[in-house]
Amino acid sequence: MHYFYPLDCQIQEYDWGSKTSLNQLFGIKNIENKPQAEVWMGTHPNGCSTIIANGEKTPLSTFIQKQSIFALGEKVVKRFNGLPFLFKILCADKALSVQVHPNKTQAEQGFNKEQRSGKVALDSAKRNYKDPNHKPELVYALTPFQAMNGFRQFDEILTLLSRLDIHKLNRMLEEFEANLTHDGLRLLFEAILYTKGAEKQTMISGLLNHAKKHRDIEPFNLVLTLAQQYPDDIGLFSPLFLNTITLKPGEAMFLRACTPHAYISGSALEIMANSDNVLRAGLTSKHVDVSELTRCVEFYPQCKSTLRSTPNKNLNAQHYAIPVDDFSFSVYSSSQINQLETDSAEIIIALDSPITLSHSNGESVTLNQGEPVFVAAAVQQYTVSCSGTFARAYCSLN
Repeated sequence: MHYFYPLDCQIQEYDWGSKTSLNQLFGIKNIENKPQAEVWMGTHPNGCSTIIANGEKTPLSTFIQKQSIFALGEKVVKRFNGLPFLFKILCADKALSVQVHPNKTQAEQGFNKEQRSGKVALDSAKRNYKDPNHKPELVYALTPFQAMNGFRQFDEILTLLSRLDIHKLNRMLEEFEANLTHDGLRLLFEAILYTKGAEKQTMISGLLNHAKKHRDIEPFNLVLTLAQQYPDDIGLFSPLFLNTITLKPGEAMFLRACTPHAYISGSALEIMANSDNVLRAGLTSKHVDVSELTRCVEFYPQCKSTLRSTPNKNLNAQHYAIPVDDFSFSVYSSSQINQLETDSAEIIIALDSPITLSHSNGESVTLNQGEPVFVAAAVQQYTVSCSGTFARAYCSLN
């Protein structure tokens, strides 16, 4: 049995992906010139990584299933059914949908309900819940990375929307102004999302006319950018509801369950619980279930100054505090040799230079930047040699 297994990972070719970013960052070729949106590192059935085990190409999920204690560690096996996280490289040239991920209880209830009904197949485009798991996420910027995350303050939302002076919207805002609470925000958010037909077109026209005159104001400038990508989409109102933020390379942000968010542009590492549950609110041609969406949203404002995650620094390492136990995330830099200890499975990826992993038994593996490696929990201790920066995805259970 080996401890180190280089990963062969699937590239997801979603239409919002970049045709050049993976090549520029990691030298990954794009011979067919398709949008390369995400590299999936993990065991999710929609894009399971493969390894070479016993001389044969093997799905990582199969290896873990057959060697669960060796691969995952006893604590992880007892707590989770398989590798609990999915690690990604994400490259966006176009905005992703405004979306919300349910919490664990909501996911279990929603998944079981859809399973019992038998009305919507698991692979249907109209399916809300693909699995019974939550999907908290952390994103770590590799390039300037623009996103929306969490509701603005109530009065800020009211001020931005009132500037539009749209007749139908003004009636909604009167009710919101009289009820500046999470319930009032829910009613306003629902009312806008439910707007259809001619009234929807009138509202969007009013939004765009105002945005063109005030493109010097950040949220209105973003509205115009999004309108080029998603014309006539009610999600164009999102920048007036949600905080906008641009992470610098090396900055990170946690995205909680029940919080609306959207990635707009840039490249990043993303680590999340091993789930594919997404409820959409706009900027999409995919299924939108407003009722189920709003049932799962927490309509509370989030202070913009708290969005960035501040790591705990220890010598050359930055450890990010994660409020869930599905995954942990650390970044190491500017040190030639790193002695690491683990009792869980890990995925390591070098970001800007080659990397060598070695064990005291003599086993070692060297990979180029952008080439991830799965580390079995049974390794316990190992050494990482890297003259640049590398990221570490793992599971830290007490």
